Amino acid sequence: MSETETHSIKVNGEHRRVAAGTTVAALVGELGLDPARVAVERNLEIVPRSTLAEVLVEDGDDYEIVHFVGGG
Repeated sequence: MSETETHSIKVNGEHRRVAAGTTVAALVGELGLDPARVAVERNLEIVPRSTLAEVLVEDGDDYEIVHFVGGG
């Protein structure tokens, strides 16, 4: 029986493990957020929203994810 490879990352200061091959868009989805309504910083660099589905999560990455909330 083989184990699925995972990566250890930080999201908003909390440690988390994700499967290898996970994209940033998939990570955002796992967090229950809409990729169209977030800003993502990876290792102190902004990830353009248009590339979230292409950028792979790497072991040791540090993410800050902010989601936008509408209101009146």
